[in-house]
Amino acid sequence: MLEFLNGGGRSTGIAHEVLVLRDTEAVADAVREALAGASDEERPGLERAAALIAGCAARPEAEARAEWVRGVLAAAGVDPVRQEVRAIKAVRQAERGLSLRAAAELVREAKNT
Repeated sequence: MLEFLNGGGRSTGIAHEVLVLRDTEAVADAVREALAGASDEERPGLERAAALIAGCAARPEAEARAEWVRGVLAAAGVDPVRQEVRAIKAVRQAERGLSLRAAAELVREAKNT
């Protein structure tokens, strides 16, 4: 999940406006708790879930931001390589409080990630 901060000025970039929030720790705890009392039948599925959660938790923030941007652009039917201005507009429409600079940086980051 991403959290967008309003405000900022000219010198404020993506790092100041976009935070990647992770709740994987709570989910991982719940799966570990379920694993502790799991039957032999349930165990493989829960172990797989635990591995998936660990993988998501280890992802870099840039990757999480890029995934969000690519989802927004796919939903809008915009190709960020050929339609960069439209891509920036789509990202800003998806998150109204995002500055032009931060949206442009997000789109560029998504293209390069």
